Amino acid sequence: MATTDDSVNGLTEHCDDCDLETLHEVSVQLRTESGKEENAEFSREPYRVAECQRCGSRSSQRMNNA
Repeated sequence: MATTDDSVNGLTEHCDDCDLETLHEVSVQLRTESGKEENAEFSREPYRVAECQRCGSRSSQRMNNA
């Protein structure tokens, strides 16, 4: 479970690479999933991206699995 850390800007989450609860920078990115240029504007999906501030490991998860 992610928790907020009031002393630093970020979230504390478990890092699989560090095997510790570490500070993560979390953002939402829109990614184009279609390889066809004419439909690319309709195939953008939001992804949650978290980067460990200790080791630099990044993970992403698609937020809309409809």
